[in-house]
Formats: sequence, structure tokens, C-alpha cells
Amino acid sequence: MSLHFGVLADRTAHNAYGHLVEVLRGRRLVALTGAGISTESGIPDYRGGGTARRARNPIQHSQFVSDAATRRHYWARSVVGWPRMRGAKPNDGHAALAELERAGVVSGVITQNVDRLHSRAGSVGVVELHGALQEVRCLDCAAIEDRDELQARLAALNPGWHHRDAEVAPDGDAELADTASFEVAACVHCGGTLMPNVVFFGGSVPRPVVDSAWSLLDRADALLVTGTSLAVFSGYRFVRKAAQRQLPIAIVNLGPTRGDDLANVRIEKPCGKCLADLARDLLE
Repeated sequence: MSLHFGVLADRTAHNAYGHLVEVLRGRRLVALTGAGISTESGIPDYRGGGTARRARNPIQHSQFVSDAATRRHYWARSVVGWPRMRGAKPNDGHAALAELERAGVVSGVITQNVDRLHSRAGSVGVVELHGALQEVRCLDCAAIEDRDELQARLAALNPGWHHRDAEVAPDGDAELADTASFEVAACVHCGGTLMPNVVFFGGSVPRPVVDSAWSLLDRADALLVTGTSLAVFSGYRFVRKAAQRQLPIAIVNLGPTRGDDLANVRIEKPCGKCLADLARDLLE
């Protein structure tokens, strides 16, 4: 009986994938991606299989802006976590979307990720809804500094700190408890307060970024959602708008999503292999 249901499951998955290709073939796509596309690159997510084990409360925007102790705690952990985040490489899923963009099938990528792996894979039309950890912004003068440059300054202020051994967390920092002795670097231009150029929980996506994302959707004939549960409204709104416009919606994700009821087809598979197969079949 287990064999029977195993075969049935395989056939169901095969039929769903065939439907995915059928829904998307011949259409100009915009991709909406989340953390699930980067887990195969070694970057953990907030809602994947290991989430319960490493459950934690993410830093809130208001906490970071108003509380020096919160900022010290973040940067102390970030110094340890950054090398692994920086060293992550694009996987087959990122490469497939870049290939589809070069072929004119994908008009662009709207991503909730802050790892910049889409750009490193070769995608050009990328809208980073939540910013990128590669950049650091001064809250006082708005100057932008490269994260690698800040890493060197933080390491000089805290010798040996970056060599600590700790589990990397979903937001690019690491699990450290004692951070009271860490010294935080200031803006090199004005001595102001530095913040990663990302949207923390409770923060708002800048209007120009949202407008760029809407522009991508305006040029699309279908929406391909991959690697996100759509729990955060900043991404879910694009699924709702696509449904309102009666655009076909395809979802590739491990686990349920907030947009499942709006999708024309849904695939329960890891993003990398499925997107690589999709690129091959759409371009044949």
C-alpha cells in the first residue's frame, strides 16, 4: 500500500509540474522570491524545517533605531555571521531565473531576500524589497558604506571577535548571547549611527522600491512565486494584485503559502531543481 501511494504521489507531482510548464509557457513572467530560494545556498530562513529549533525574535526597526544596546547586539552578531553570508554562492534556482531573464522570458525578479544572490547569479532587473546586507546606511547623513569595509573597521575595533564560532541566523548575523563588550563603529562621514540598508521587521519598504516592483508586474503576463510562504504583506500584495488582474499565478515552495488559494498551480518542491527544470522546458 505504501508503494501504491508513493507512485500516486510521484504521478501527482509530475502532473503538477506539467501543468506548471503549461501555465507559464509563452508568457512573460515576473518572479517573486523569498528565503526558500537561498536555503540551498546555505542561508537559513525564518519558516523552514529548522525554524522551530532556532526560534528567535527578529530585531524590530523601532528597537534598532532607538536603542544603542540593540544596535550593539546586532553588530556584534553580524560580525560573526557576515563572512558566511558573504561567502554564499548562487544556486541552480538563482541561475535559472537569470537564464530566463537573458532569454526574455522573465522580465525581472522581485525579491524579499537581502543576500544579493540574484544579482550575483546574473539577474539584472532585480527589485530588492527589503534592501541588501551588502550595504550599510547612516541614519544621520544617509551615506552608504560597503558592508565589507565596515566589517574591516568592526574587526579592528574588536580584535578576534569575528573568529567566534556560532550558528548563523536568518538575518545574516549569528547566535551570540554575551555582546556587552562589543564596540560599535560610527559613520566615517559624520560619526552618526549605522544601520544595515535593509527593512527590519516593523519597517516600511521605500516607496520608490515598491513602485519599481509594481512596474515589473505591469509588464508581466504571469507571476512565478518561489521560495516564500508569503507571510509578509510586502510580498503577498503582489500575489493579490496579480489575482485581481487575472494573471496566472504559479507557486513553487516547500510548505503551504498564504497565496495558495489564489494560485493556478502549486508545486511542493525545492526551488533549485524545479526552477532549473522549468528553465530548460520553457526554453526548449
